Amino acid sequence: MLEILYHGADLLVINKPPNISLLADRSGAPNLWDEIKTSSKVSKPYLVHRLDKGTSGVLLVALNQQTQTALTKAFRQHRVGKFYIAWVTGSLDLAGSGHIELPLKKGRKSRYRVAGQRADIVCRNRRWRLEPQTDAGYPSHTVLRSLVHRCDRSLVLLKPTTGRTHQLRVHLAWIGHPVMGDSLYGKPQSIEQSAPRLQLHCRKLVVPGWGRFLALPKDGWLDA
Repeated sequence: MLEILYHGADLLVINKPPNISLLADRSGAPNLWDEIKTSSKVSKPYLVHRLDKGTSGVLLVALNQQTQTALTKAFRQHRVGKFYIAWVTGSLDLAGSGHIELPLKKGRKSRYRVAGQRADIVCRNRRWRLEPQTDAGYPSHTVLRSLVHRCDRSLVLLKPTTGRTHQLRVHLAWIGHPVMGDSLYGKPQSIEQSAPRLQLHCRKLVVPGWGRFLALPKDGWLDA
């Protein structure tokens, strides 16, 4: 059953569960879009933004084309505040906010990568960048802050100010702290990265004209 955070005349907000695709794919597996139409009695939902199959959290669904247009424009203009939480491997202890400014490009087999070499990534004053700088790839920026740090893993708060595909997962993997449970990035076969699911959750969206929408993971991994 869907966890509905808000249901108005123009907008539906849900807490997306993990391990289900938003839209139908070639596998024929159940998808969230069909469940939305059935559970909320919405005959024609309109897509606004996406979350990866493994990612849980706040998801907006427009209920008419006018709302879809307005919200899509807000996302495109980076006016929607997006905040994620994630367990990552290793001890990531930041005294203040960090910034990952690594451009992305498409890689092989539906993966994405940094548009440069790992050896060229440097971190100064909690800011990860490529040196020398490059014009290749798509500019991508993630703000992060440590919430909990242990010797083997850390809980981080993430704010992507750009919206590239797999941005958070690629950025964290390339600075040496991949998301736990990520089967695409980092060293997914390692014991350190092993987890029952992708430990990435959209915690909060701040939407102009609508306010804040918050959700916690339903499966308890936040306190693991």
